[in-house]
Amino acid sequence: MTRVLPTVVISLLLFTSAACLITGMYPVKVEGVAMAPALNDGDRILIERDPDKLERGDIVVFLYPHDQAKSYIKRIVGLPNETVELREGKVLVNGQLLPEPYVDPRLDQARRSVAESRLDADSYFVVGDNRDNSSDSRIWGPLHRKFIYGRYLRKYFEAK
Repeated sequence: MTRVLPTVVISLLLFTSAACLITGMYPVKVEGVAMAPALNDGDRILIERDPDKLERGDIVVFLYPHDQAKSYIKRIVGLPNETVELREGKVLVNGQLLPEPYVDPRLDQARRSVAESRLDADSYFVVGDNRDNSSDSRIWGPLHRKFIYGRYLRKYFEAK
């Protein structure tokens, strides 16, 4: 019986690896609370590797521009060539208020403001849903497309 178990485990790993390569989906473990309540510390999610199209509201995984040994996960609120501003915690895109039903007001007590800025043709404005506990574009500026390597698809394990 001990010889069968390693064979089963190896087969499962090979199958999972092949499925990831074929489908372009990869498992990722969420670390931290920046995306609460949508994603929590310890949740396990599937991402689409190297997505072709990114849209407002997409949750993306990327290399942190100031330390590319780290990966971050945030939500896109501003798209290339748009202007983005935050007024007392509210996001304005091209001067229009962005509805954000995913933000829990209890996690946005600081209600930070950020001056209006125009995004380059290859840049995105990304923020965590947990605004009080997120290092994001409000602090370090727009995110260049070259750093984004995945787009959130779904959660397959919810941490307790």
